[in-house]
Amino acid sequence: MTKKFYQQSIPERLETLAQKTGLSAEEVAAYQAEGGLSLEMADHMIENVVGLYSLPLGIAQNFVINGREVLIPMVIEEPSVVASVSFMAKLARNGGGFEAGMSSQEMIGQLQVLDLEDPRKAAETVLTHKTELLQAASDFHPSLIKYGGGPRDLQVHVLEETPIGSFLVIHLCVDVRDAMGANLINSMLEFLAAPVEELVGGRVHLRILSNLADRRLAWARARFTCQDLAFGEYSGEQVRDGILEAWAFAEADPYRAATHNKGIMNGIDAVVLATANDWRAVEAGAHAYAARSGLYRSLSTWSKESNGDLLGFIELPMALGIVGGATQTHPSAKTNLKLMGVKSSAELGGIIASVGLAQNLAALRALATEGIQRGHMNLHARQIALSAGAKPEQLDALAAQLAAEKNINVARALEILGQWNGSIK
Repeated sequence: MTKKFYQQSIPERLETLAQKTGLSAEEVAAYQAEGGLSLEMADHMIENVVGLYSLPLGIAQNFVINGREVLIPMVIEEPSVVASVSFMAKLARNGGGFEAGMSSQEMIGQLQVLDLEDPRKAAETVLTHKTELLQAASDFHPSLIKYGGGPRDLQVHVLEETPIGSFLVIHLCVDVRDAMGANLINSMLEFLAAPVEELVGGRVHLRILSNLADRRLAWARARFTCQDLAFGEYSGEQVRDGILEAWAFAEADPYRAATHNKGIMNGIDAVVLATANDWRAVEAGAHAYAARSGLYRSLSTWSKESNGDLLGFIELPMALGIVGGATQTHPSAKTNLKLMGVKSSAELGGIIASVGLAQNLAALRALATEGIQRGHMNLHARQIALSAGAKPEQLDALAAQLAAEKNINVARALEILGQWNGSIK
């Protein structure tokens, strides 16, 4: 009988991936030995390098996104996440899988203009010369225009009653195509500082992109039938309604929403890390977007369709790149992008949003039924067993006993190991 992916040994899993995706031996090797990253390469990536720090890389299964089967790499140390998103993706198949996409690839750069006699008049002046400023920014980066990107809009905002008085903020909106865009936009802003100062007579201070990338929104939706939601003693209707009630709590209360959204980011960050993208930028954008109404809310929306199905939707900023930076220098990141078969940062954004929605459903389903700890702690028992020094041949048995006793802690694990090892002697 053919083993399921989780039942295979690591060499068998690597062979399966190579067969399914066409990864070369060199690309598969990037999953070995610290993710294929050498000390020499690391020394050129950041400062004061002394070593490498590893995290587990797992493959989420069962995802169908926009009609395409996708294997999704996830880098995360927390147990249950890879398994839970894989199971939710399996449930989504009967509803057609995930539909996903992105609004655009536009990022916003900000110029802070100070020392103005009349910020509102300065704003009018900038708008009068909007076309020339956009053209100047385009001329500064012709290669971006070549790939279909470039400056798309220029907006002005007067911020009043700040701790330093009123000042002008200029937003440069740039289609960055398949780049994350930070360096590109910051360079454009530096170039525009002098022309802006000449126009309005003030002093350009900060020139920096914004991580609230609300013009670069990734989204995903999926449908789940009641039949697929049912398990154990819980009917599909019970599970569906429990999920809706749990989501309503997060939508109304910021204390609950913070943990609700953290669960979403468990899935999202793991894929962002796997592709060597900036997870801090994605986190910042997500949480700022969640608070855009003035109250911190859920990043996801759950509803009941007229036929009783559960419909999930998620939308959040997603500043991602598949060209430039660590995405193209880190061997595992390059292999992971090929594994997913992504052709654009927009496609990657839709995939990551789908993982976030799947992880959100997994958490809500657990909370609304048997509680979040049951499945999580069973997997956590393996980590405790490892921490206690269990040998490979003892690991599964020790984890199973800790879970059965519902006493999952290192002290108990050490006690059991002492009994076992004593009896072996």
